[in-house]
Amino acid sequence: MIGCFYRRLPAEGDGPAFSPTDYTRSNWNPELQHGSPALALLTKLIEELSAGSGLRIGRLSLDILGAIPVTPIRARVWVERPGSRVCMIAAEMSADRDGRPARAVARVTAWLLAVTDTADVASDRYPPLVEGPAEPLLAAFADAGGYFDAINWRPQNTEGQSAAVSWFSSLAHIVDTEPTSAVQRLAAIVDCANGVGAVLDPNRFVFMNTDTVVHLHRLPAGNDFALRARASVGPDGVGVTTAEVFDRAGLVGTSAQTLLIQRR
Repeated sequence: MIGCFYRRLPAEGDGPAFSPTDYTRSNWNPELQHGSPALALLTKLIEELSAGSGLRIGRLSLDILGAIPVTPIRARVWVERPGSRVCMIAAEMSADRDGRPARAVARVTAWLLAVTDTADVASDRYPPLVEGPAEPLLAAFADAGGYFDAINWRPQNTEGQSAAVSWFSSLAHIVDTEPTSAVQRLAAIVDCANGVGAVLDPNRFVFMNTDTVVHLHRLPAGNDFALRARASVGPDGVGVTTAEVFDRAGLVGTSAQTLLIQRR
């Protein structure tokens, strides 16, 4: 690992505080955070709160509530809907605004479900993906710095196919050198589906996602993940990117993102 996305700050008041590093900086605006580190951090807090419950994450839903600045942020995590078989946990980060009251800038809600043994009936919709040689990465992402210095993005040759495929590995811890789970490592890259499945030229269009929703029928493993993604663009400035999510063993789930599309 080459560093981390966040450094833990001394606790003041309710909830933990974190300082984002340069590895959180977005390609759309270097003064703002990319969505993936925020999703990863809030997922970490949800997993920490649910540890030992016998439940595991089945769905993660990130809503970006406003521009996430590259400045110290505060976080909180709580049980929204308690339950021994089905439980919802939410985590939120907020940022100060030039002396004005802090506002929430990102929220993740997670459905957690009770774990039972269904190995004898387990099935996947698609066969595993096998990584091939990496294709060149678009300059708009290769030269972006910030967040993209903290991941290893390996586009694949998908000529003649209906969707684009890229493999990813995270190169950074989420917080300092604290242990990082496979779900957190996946959360740190899955927001990139928007870039993988892009059908618009990023030099001509901005296509920012307002959310990222991930469903996991199987927990991921390792630190290598593939996204097979494709965007659809509507006639009125709204789009959607959908993706299948894989680890080395095969399909682990799906993701979807709502896009705001604007001409530069």
